[in-house]
Order: sequence, then C-alpha cells, then structure tokens
Amino acid sequence: MSTTKPDPAELDFSAVAWEKSPFSGGNDNCVEFGVVGGFVAVRDSKRPEQTPLLYTRTEIAAMIAGAKAGSFDHLT
Repeated sequence: MSTTKPDPAELDFSAVAWEKSPFSGGNDNCVEFGVVGGFVAVRDSKRPEQTPLLYTRTEIAAMIAGAKAGSFDHLT
C-alpha cells in the first residue's frame, strides 16, 4: 500500500462511514474518523462540509499510542 497521501480536496468523502467516540456524549462537538482509499480521514463534526484531514494508518497509530501513554494529558 502506498503511503503517499492524495490531496484531500480531490477525494470523494460521500461514501465514508464516519465514526465518533462513544465518549463524545452524542453531541456535534467531536472528532469523527473514517477510512478512505486506505487512509484515515478526520473531520470536525460541527463542520462536516469542510475538507477532512487525511492521515496514514501509521500516523494515526502513533497518535493513538501517544494518547494511551498520556502524552497529551496536559492538553485537557
């Protein structure tokens, strides 16, 4: 699988199954994740019309590992 990211503005996100954490409380103030073309897309649920950010699975895995290790606890 290629890790060269395409330009998100050129992708079709209409068929993406967006997911958000059950810890979000069910409101529209959260981050949503979806898979597109082998990459992980991230968007703000308050602004679904904006072009999502696009990450490789390796980048997302590093972020999740950092979150689990407490690397971002100072941000909350």
